[in-house]
Amino acid sequence: MPAYKAELIDILPASRDRVFDHLADHNRLGSLIGLPVRRIRDSDQADPNGTGSVRWIGLGPVGFEETILTFEPERLIEYTVTSLSGFRNHHGRVRLSDTTEGHTRLHYTIEFDEVIPFTGNSLQRALERILRRGARRLRDRLR
Repeated sequence: MPAYKAELIDILPASRDRVFDHLADHNRLGSLIGLPVRRIRDSDQADPNGTGSVRWIGLGPVGFEETILTFEPERLIEYTVTSLSGFRNHHGRVRLSDTTEGHTRLHYTIEFDEVIPFTGNSLQRALERILRRGARRLRDRLR
């Protein structure tokens, strides 16, 4: 089990399909997290962002690849880092569910181990800030 976990639970003012559309599209994700993101390999599924697709996060040669492991429209996205990075045993999970108010509950977790000793806590805090900032930006776009 990974040693570090960044987590965000939030309620977003939109339906699951609208929230999923923003989070699943690799090319739109960058504006939410504040880093360039581009799809570098399409999925074999109907949605090019689905299972098996690969996205590059970063600027030029400085960044890392993430591969989509699970893609259940309007419900679940799971991914892992599949290139050299500051993370080991990285697993991201985006889970969406309905609320009684017709909004969407977002539960986003990122679990990982550190590669460089004593960097895990700093990476965890940085990821939590990125998740919170991304959720604020997404909320603004959904209004």
